[in-house]
Amino acid sequence: MTPLRRIAIIGNSLPRRCGIATFTTDLQQAISTSHPNLEICIVAMTDHGQAYDYPPSVALQIKDDTIEEYVRAANFLNAGRFDTVCLQHEFGIFGGEAGSHILELLSRLTMPVITTLHTVLAKPTAVQRAVLGRIAEASSKVIVMANKGSELLRSVYQVPADKIEVIAHGIPDFPFVAPDAAKAELGFSGRSVILTFGLLSPNKGIEVMIDAMPSILKRRADAVYVVLGATHPNLVREQGEAYRESLMTRVRELGVEDHVVFLDQFVDQGTLLEFISMCDVYVTPYLNEAQMTSGTLAYSFGLGKPVVSTPYWHARELLADGRGVLVPFGDAVTIADKIAELLTDDPRRQAMRVRAYAASRSMTWERTAERYMGAFASARQGYWLKVIARSDKALPEPESPAAPDMQIGHFLSMCDDTGLFQHAVHSVPDRSHGYCVDDNARALLLACALNNPGEQRLSEALTSRFAAFVQHAWNPDTKRFRNFMGFNRVWLEDSGSEDSHGRTLWALGECSRRDASPSRRRWAEALFVEALTPAESFSSPRAWAFTLLGLNSYCAVAPDDLHAQEVRHFLADRLMAGLTAVDTPDWVWFEEGLAYDNARLPQALMLTGMATQTPAYINAGLRSLRWLMTQQTTSRGHFRPVGTAGFGERRQHPRDFDQQPLEATATIAACLMAWRAEGDAGWKAIATNVFAWFLGSNDLSVTLVDLHTGSCRDGLHPDRANENRGGESVVSYLLGLADIRQLARVNPGLTKPSAVRAVGA
Repeated sequence: MTPLRRIAIIGNSLPRRCGIATFTTDLQQAISTSHPNLEICIVAMTDHGQAYDYPPSVALQIKDDTIEEYVRAANFLNAGRFDTVCLQHEFGIFGGEAGSHILELLSRLTMPVITTLHTVLAKPTAVQRAVLGRIAEASSKVIVMANKGSELLRSVYQVPADKIEVIAHGIPDFPFVAPDAAKAELGFSGRSVILTFGLLSPNKGIEVMIDAMPSILKRRADAVYVVLGATHPNLVREQGEAYRESLMTRVRELGVEDHVVFLDQFVDQGTLLEFISMCDVYVTPYLNEAQMTSGTLAYSFGLGKPVVSTPYWHARELLADGRGVLVPFGDAVTIADKIAELLTDDPRRQAMRVRAYAASRSMTWERTAERYMGAFASARQGYWLKVIARSDKALPEPESPAAPDMQIGHFLSMCDDTGLFQHAVHSVPDRSHGYCVDDNARALLLACALNNPGEQRLSEALTSRFAAFVQHAWNPDTKRFRNFMGFNRVWLEDSGSEDSHGRTLWALGECSRRDASPSRRRWAEALFVEALTPAESFSSPRAWAFTLLGLNSYCAVAPDDLHAQEVRHFLADRLMAGLTAVDTPDWVWFEEGLAYDNARLPQALMLTGMATQTPAYINAGLRSLRWLMTQQTTSRGHFRPVGTAGFGERRQHPRDFDQQPLEATATIAACLMAWRAEGDAGWKAIATNVFAWFLGSNDLSVTLVDLHTGSCRDGLHPDRANENRGGESVVSYLLGLADIRQLARVNPGLTKPSAVRAVGA
């Protein structure tokens, strides 16, 4: 895919006075600076009855209350062939109920949308929930600036975890300097300066800080509280300067006129940074917990300032672990005490400055711009992979319905308080063969897949049980995962196979990105890092592929882990080398023979190619998968997975039997990945055809699943189905079903179980 050429940001823009305008302008300038060959402009929202002298970077403006202007803007963006649009969303800046006018624009766009949410409400009204839900649905990526926002999007709005990215609020890359020079420049030499800046409004808690000043002055008589910022324009329109005057009256009543300074200014960035630079303590005494983003907090933290703040969501995350001081809402006594402590303890104040500055280096606008560019590229890739296939493609759209309901009764019966059993006798769990990390890693993958919208999540206890099995499987002495465990909970080996290790890394990577529990995501991320290094020495192509699948998710949550990025390319290059060494016109594969989970190899290459923008990986994955499908499709057109009887044979056509569910599931996932990579709707038809193998479209015309319990037979022998329904089989079926159900949400006709040869299970 060609590089990004044109990007538009929709949001408020300077000189409009508000935080969204500042953020939009800063983001536009940061991307423009780091990518000078990229054209990036702003489509500015103009509030009712106002007019602004916009700079040249604003290509178009929209009057917020005029719905025709939203339509005009969509036409402008489509005609301009912009590669992506980045929407800055905040309730209150778009017209219509709950800002619904913006939907008129989004519904008409012909390019991917990446939406930054500056507010995520925990308790939205029904209309707010509906509008934000439609915005998220129309967006290829949704960006929030705090982990709490990600959590609320998943739990309140059911936004898929893999659509959400957390990118910190950008900050200027300002040097770490002492406040003395700036104090002298601004006329505050010899004073202990406490600063608040931003647009004045009653929710900022300025009156609480004013009430704290008498107590602060008892311990630090030279203290001065500087309140920098104009009154919010909306407040001025409604009541003039009544709020500011009430604050000044409060100052006089407390007798602290010489120690509180109001500067009624909306300053440019250079002036703002000078004011922040001069303060000894920055304070945000906001009154409302539901503050998802604070640019004032981010800027002050980024300049290495000790911050005292109430525990609103953004502050609670940014100032954790001693990077700042949190105080209760509306508590003037505690605010006074904590600020006085900092102003009278120079070593502690300096140590807090150093911690804040060091922690903020990943937040500079340069780094933030790169994170956004990565999100733009990813969204653009994903968007074009979902477009309707080109008319010259031979394969038709899938027509037969193929998405049964998700039933997990049998899966639950195969679990005990240790984990998922390996085998079953018919549908009865077989305790004699115990457990393995392979199947419990697959179960953890299923738990992640069931976090998708429209699915019923597994219970917290059950998901935690699979995670606990994986944790217990880790052998710190060998730096490998054990695989097999007896029913007596005794491990049968010190180290499992390379493939089981790779599959467990895959599950950990997915868990680190898509698990519903923030704590478990952090656990998975940490264990993934510890277990990744051994994979570099593996010789199994499947272990490489499984690890690559895990790296895709892990690298999305830890984009700064350069070692992981290196391992990703290293393993992908090893797969490429294998293909180059073995490839002939009639054998387009990575090895001399076909074995199990074959389709995971091209899937891993395509996924890695898309994530790293490496076309060679994508092309190799597509070419090898096309060849594999010629080996797995019968003359009658139904799917025939590579039979286990032929494992180990060199360059031979696959044996017909025994056929196993694992192969169908891997092939479904690989075909859907090919659809996303190539944009050819024929791949969706193939994936649907492969899923039909479970439902009776196979060599024996026998259905393998019980649609009422979700059980799945272990495979097909030459003359019959295997009546046992073990752990690997049920999880394979449910994972394949989860993929097909996600496809059904793109193709609404795919909603009911197929009737194809639906013989009784």
